[in-house]
Amino acid sequence: MDIKEDKQKVDVVLIGAGAMSTCLGTLLNQLDPALKITMIERLDHVAMESTDSMNNAGTGHAGYCELNYTPEGDDGNIDISKALEINAAFEVSLQFWATLVEKNILPEPAKFINPVPHQSFVWGDDNVEYLRKRYELLSTQHQFSDMEFSDDPEIIRQWLPLVMNNRDSDEKVAATRMRYGSDVNFGQIARSMTEYLVQQNGFELHLSTHVDDLTQLEDGTWNVLMKDKTGADKILNTKFVFLGVGGGALPLLQKSNIPECDGYAGFPVSGHWLVCEKPEIVKQHLAKVYGKAAIGAPPMSVPHLDARVLSSDDALGNPDGIPDKALLFGPFAGFTTKFLKYGSNFDLIKATNFDNIKPMTMVGLRNIDLTRYLISESMQSHSQRVASLQNYFPDAKEEDWKLASAGQRVQIIKKCEDKGGTLEFGTEVVTSADGSLAALLGASPGASITVKTMIEIIESCFVEQYQKEGWQAKIKSMVPSYQESLIEDIALLKIVRQRTLSVLKLG
Repeated sequence: MDIKEDKQKVDVVLIGAGAMSTCLGTLLNQLDPALKITMIERLDHVAMESTDSMNNAGTGHAGYCELNYTPEGDDGNIDISKALEINAAFEVSLQFWATLVEKNILPEPAKFINPVPHQSFVWGDDNVEYLRKRYELLSTQHQFSDMEFSDDPEIIRQWLPLVMNNRDSDEKVAATRMRYGSDVNFGQIARSMTEYLVQQNGFELHLSTHVDDLTQLEDGTWNVLMKDKTGADKILNTKFVFLGVGGGALPLLQKSNIPECDGYAGFPVSGHWLVCEKPEIVKQHLAKVYGKAAIGAPPMSVPHLDARVLSSDDALGNPDGIPDKALLFGPFAGFTTKFLKYGSNFDLIKATNFDNIKPMTMVGLRNIDLTRYLISESMQSHSQRVASLQNYFPDAKEEDWKLASAGQRVQIIKKCEDKGGTLEFGTEVVTSADGSLAALLGASPGASITVKTMIEIIESCFVEQYQKEGWQAKIKSMVPSYQESLIEDIALLKIVRQRTLSVLKLG
């Protein structure tokens, strides 16, 4: 990079215009409106990769129905700790969204979040017993005290008519329900936040622009070389860079050359949905129903039948022409070498280097069954996919469902002294030692816990402002439970939840 060229100086550069960057940009703007913030997005629209409404399930992950958050050990004990943590983290997002609704930064809640009960559904003796034990553990926790359980087919039929119609009457089944689960249009949230930001002084949005290089200077600032669709180059000089580009974060992190990125690699996974838009079918199912994953499947492949409530009337544009309501089933995972849905087939090869080849090799050798599973998933016929759907919707007909592409997910591979490398399925932040750069890697629960994750980045990367400029108090005004435990404080959770259910109209 030629650092002698003219450079525009800004305080913050956000690379990517999805759930992460738009949330961080909005938080920083609320904390200090004088900050000069630039957001760079390589696509023509905001939030068109993983954040786009049809590239994710739209589940507000709260641990209510996702069985992979409550794993059963070999000894038969169920660990609910992750469900408790994710539930508390999602409550942070709800609080921030409620604040933004009250400030008219986010629109009427029905445009981005809607009440859709979260339910788990299983069949077979062992699975029914697992769900019963899970319910007994979770329902004793105040976060899950409103959870309902039933193994009565008639009650479950009232909850889930599509799931129970024409099901074998001798089959043993069970279900749990949380009435105030949610369907979230994360794309709408990101675009609404961006619509607000572009009206603020000091904020710039560059669409159809990609980042070619990152270079840290001796003074600790970063030169960010970006190129627009005309081929014109521009250099931004900034104090802080955030890489919030989903699967694209790893290649940019490698370009930064910070020591903290050594050994990181990515394992990309593609996905597809079966989609039904027929009103007479859609209206019969208002729930997000999660089951148990197949043996060997990655967590993102936990099967679920989802009611989606969508809106695409925002000014920054969602060109997909999505119906207001639809049913999704999946996701069906597949093998891919792309890191992004609109990425390159060479992404995986380009991100392979001397530092991460050993972790990748060790993970590959230990996960041959996973690779074989992903390839077999991608080779399925439409009939085979519909047959999987019929486990959850026995009357499903092939002609009522079409296949749609979901977003790409890049699972984290990292160094591990004991095993050489490990494959991680969560979300992880990589931050430079000086706090001048942060990158978000990984997948689920992703967008649902964005607010908590972005606040943690602010705490570690904006230390001086956080300590001296009253940012703690400002964050608490936006997120009332900030620095307190919703897992431990029963009264606080009650107050917080009453407010968010009311403001966001989820009650």
